[in-house]
Amino acid sequence: MTAKKGIFALLFALLVFVQSSVAQTQNPHQSGSGYIPQRVYDSKDKRFSDFEAMLAELAKADVVFVGEQHDDPATHKLERAILDGLLRRKVVATISLEMFERDVQQSLNEYLAGKLSEEAFLKTSRPWPRYATDYRPLVEIARAHNWPVIASNVPRRLASQVSRQSLDSINSLPEADRKLVAAQFQCPFDDYFKRFTEAMSSHPAGDAKPNEKKDEKKVAEEKAMVERFYFAQCVKDETMAEAISAAIPPANAVQPKNVIVHYNGAFHSDYKLGTAARVIRRSPKAKVKIVSVIPVENLDSINTDEYRKRGDYIIFCLKPAAAKPEAAK
Repeated sequence: MTAKKGIFALLFALLVFVQSSVAQTQNPHQSGSGYIPQRVYDSKDKRFSDFEAMLAELAKADVVFVGEQHDDPATHKLERAILDGLLRRKVVATISLEMFERDVQQSLNEYLAGKLSEEAFLKTSRPWPRYATDYRPLVEIARAHNWPVIASNVPRRLASQVSRQSLDSINSLPEADRKLVAAQFQCPFDDYFKRFTEAMSSHPAGDAKPNEKKDEKKVAEEKAMVERFYFAQCVKDETMAEAISAAIPPANAVQPKNVIVHYNGAFHSDYKLGTAARVIRRSPKAKVKIVSVIPVENLDSINTDEYRKRGDYIIFCLKPAAAKPEAAK
């Protein structure tokens, strides 16, 4: 692998599969953690609303996307608060998680049903590094209330294969692996592709020099590489969307109101693109709501125009305070 390819592979891993391992202090066995400073912006009404008013609307949806910043502690507490709010409204939820991959669904089901210990479940399910603090509370509330949890994501090794080879490589997978990937794909070079390309190019290349003119061969190679990474992103989006759409009850189903709450990195659902767009394509009659959680420095000075198009509701929360440098001894 050339240095250039290595750098792009690293950037892609950071962008698409980012899983921070920063420690948190919240006790994972506690269901709540007190008041979380936040402000909720209603993008449709172009005004600040409140958390309970947002929950009342989310309870009426078929699918709710919650876009997160993976490494933000307040975000994860608010994610649990959303489920608590739906519980208060007697809503039955199905939780869908980017953080678990399709091939661990059986282990997840067995754990939820009490047939598998948590230790055995975690050994077989490849949880994200901060599962105990970030996602365990979501799984545990589902377990306590007999809610289904969907391991919606494509196995990382299969998405990585696409980023190294091509989208067509999906067609040559063994049957068992092919079933772990969405049956249908659409990867247009649309606004989502434009955002993805801009996000990739916003990272410094490392070995590039100012005003350096790249030769046409290098430009073509980099373009092809970015496209493969985008196709891998689409594989994730299509697979998650297929799992979500399959869980939407038929319109004539006789059952309590069910809301599918899908948690993913915000890039997958902001602007109703990515996974959200692919759910809407598969289930055009479903009522889909987008929530994007944005950590900010100050809750009193927010430029809402900068964020409001990201979702139906924007939840602003406070970024963690920067650690103070130790005094010189």
